[in-house]
Amino acid sequence: MHKAMPEKGRAGDEVLTELTAFKGEDPRYKEGRVWSLVYYLDETHSDFIKEAYHSYSSENGLNPGAFKSLKKIETEVISATADILNGTKDVCGVVTSGGTESCLMAVKTYRDMARSKRGVKRPEMILPKTAHVAWFKASEYFGVKVRLVPLQDDFTPDLKKLKRLINRNTVMILGSAPEYPHGIIDPIEEMGAIAEKKGIPLHVDACVGGFILPFIEANGEDVPLWDYRVPGVTSISADIHKYGYAAKGASTITYRNLDYLRHQMFVYENWPGGVFASPALLGTRPGGGYAAAWSVLQYFGKEGYRKLAEDTVAAVNGLKAGIDDIPELEVMGKPIGPLFSFRSTDPTLNIYAVGDQMDARGWQVNRNQFPEGLHAMVTAQHLRVVDQYIADLKASVEVVRSNPALAKEGGAATYGMLAHVPLRGMVKKKVLEMFSEQYRAGGGELDLKSGATAGDTPGLLDKVVGWYVDRQQRKGR
Repeated sequence: MHKAMPEKGRAGDEVLTELTAFKGEDPRYKEGRVWSLVYYLDETHSDFIKEAYHSYSSENGLNPGAFKSLKKIETEVISATADILNGTKDVCGVVTSGGTESCLMAVKTYRDMARSKRGVKRPEMILPKTAHVAWFKASEYFGVKVRLVPLQDDFTPDLKKLKRLINRNTVMILGSAPEYPHGIIDPIEEMGAIAEKKGIPLHVDACVGGFILPFIEANGEDVPLWDYRVPGVTSISADIHKYGYAAKGASTITYRNLDYLRHQMFVYENWPGGVFASPALLGTRPGGGYAAAWSVLQYFGKEGYRKLAEDTVAAVNGLKAGIDDIPELEVMGKPIGPLFSFRSTDPTLNIYAVGDQMDARGWQVNRNQFPEGLHAMVTAQHLRVVDQYIADLKASVEVVRSNPALAKEGGAATYGMLAHVPLRGMVKKKVLEMFSEQYRAGGGELDLKSGATAGDTPGLLDKVVGWYVDRQQRKGR
């Protein structure tokens, strides 16, 4: 419903009360019920980062010569990041607004570098199929064609096929530490050797792992090399607002040296407003994000992050052990770190129906496709809910096992059908059409998911499937 701006202002307390009320239907992340999007520890930590953010909420990092404090903060954040990523003193980079901006900047950088140094006019980049969707967005934004590497049975990229995809138009290769869908760390050492031999930059997407894998390793866990210790790695993206527990949004992109970073930067010298230079995608760069990011690094230090990593790994291990105790389920691949996915090994047990049952019990569970599964992004906060999650998961499996018809209801039916609709281009077009409608002035509520129960308001995916079913019926199929 369209709601115009009020003619007169309202009392501050009244506005803040209504603002808080908006959260009534939001996920219960403070109870450990959410398995993505939010990295919450407790109210003490939340209050701390709010105060840090507020202390620089008006400052702007657009001009590093104006607010010198912000440039000092950014420099120290990048130095700390380079330290935990085992970089040398030559490692350089910038703070960005989030992982997507960091990924976009890598693609822009390597496209422009290949254009400048090798005259590449039709740029391509090589991505494993498990690459985060941000890389496909970057492909569309910057006109860099994606060449996809298929996966092996263990969900790692097929390196023999990766080698065959390299050609004169290749501007970069991507590896992930870990990849999002299954939590697998790509074989960065082997990929680095290939990249170095071919003279192609290798970017490591550690947006998820950058601020936890170093501390998991420091705690004595076996983690394969993936950072600047691998000679072929030329850049790394790592989000502080994930497992660094900073305020949204704060990420980093670092490069092995300035020879790479220079190609990321934008300079325009003929603007009537003066010579303009920008290091990354944004113009205005919110100082609050810088301040909160710097503050959490100082607050936790390496010792604090090691403890958070220890708690997170304990939660992950508890969840995996609980899943292993359920005969019909298995963890996909051999994930290392805070992410994993699991699937059904029983063809009569629909994993999406299990997800519906978990949703009904108050958990916000994410779904995978290709193959079908459920996903968990685990934080230190989840350690206290492991037993309850596993108990509810066992109960959910029993409900679905005793009632296979649940596979044809609610979200299970929607996700199951959507994953098998053959006309992917038409699905994309229809999702875009429906998704964009939500952004009209006064647009309706946005729900990407399917409802877990038949009485729920249909979500976007329900509508797409409904469109497809109607289309097939009209065609007499």
